[in-house]
Amino acid sequence: MDTILILTVLVVIFALVFDFINGFHDTANAIATSVSTRALKPRVAVLMAAIMNFVGALAFTGVAKTITKDIVDPFTLQNGSLIILAALFSAIIWNLVTWYFGIPSSSSHTLIGSIAGAAVSAAGFGVLNWSGFIKIIQALLISPFLALAVGFLMMSLFKVIFKNGSLYGTNKGFRTFQIGTAALQSFTHGTNDAQKAMGIITMALIAAELQSTDDIQLWVRIAAATAMGLGTSIGGYKIIKTVGGKIMKIRPINGAAADLSSAMIIFGATTIHLPVSTTHVISSAIMGVGTAQRVKGVKWGVAKKIVLTWIITLPISAVLAGVIFQVLNLFF
Repeated sequence: MDTILILTVLVVIFALVFDFINGFHDTANAIATSVSTRALKPRVAVLMAAIMNFVGALAFTGVAKTITKDIVDPFTLQNGSLIILAALFSAIIWNLVTWYFGIPSSSSHTLIGSIAGAAVSAAGFGVLNWSGFIKIIQALLISPFLALAVGFLMMSLFKVIFKNGSLYGTNKGFRTFQIGTAALQSFTHGTNDAQKAMGIITMALIAAELQSTDDIQLWVRIAAATAMGLGTSIGGYKIIKTVGGKIMKIRPINGAAADLSSAMIIFGATTIHLPVSTTHVISSAIMGVGTAQRVKGVKWGVAKKIVLTWIITLPISAVLAGVIFQVLNLFF
């Protein structure tokens, strides 16, 4: 079998593995607040998230096209299949390490950093599509701050609207409402995160000259959506524990405000075809809600550890992918 074809098959397999891991790694964030407030039982929340992720993944392709062409140009990339395979190995390794320790790191950061790092290792910094790459980095950096602000405003609005309501009645109503917000957040997660694997597979198909456009083929969309849905069904209870309880003590009204805020930011990014970190957005929305409730109520020590992981993920992934590419290059 031709080496390029072998590499392409491996890319497809490991892209789906990445999407599967992304399912139980990142989707945990989407249902963390609803589980921690007991709006949903963990198994029910995970099943609902799996279904909504699958639906969301099939609904859009704009982010996938951005991943395909805005970091590097797959039509001119030399050793493209090997670069993409190295990037996937790097992203999978980092995701598993952070999942094992219960750290809500960003699958988006690790994938984008890994693609850039492997490409630079292969062909130098000139290979990067700087305008597209910078646009993606800007989206990754700005979206958490937007989520923080929107979470603060959303919670402030809820406090004004429901200031005269009884604590019991308010919590009971929002606990029911959270079922809908958790479903919405899972759907928006699918519209953005699942498309990253679609973009990777499309890059590999173009690099192998098996495809001449950046269109996302139907089988790619179905495969990626299925992998993420199956991954979600496994659950990510370590990360649910961190996001759902260690950042702040969450009540149903807080969880609903955070869910709505993060869903707005994620879906807004999807509509303009930009990948964002669902992990960053959701954690930041919770911090914004907590700040509006009571600044001291946010466990800033935990928040600092999460932010530190955000900062180091992209460069570590880039270096790791670069090293993996050089190792793979010895064998292919």
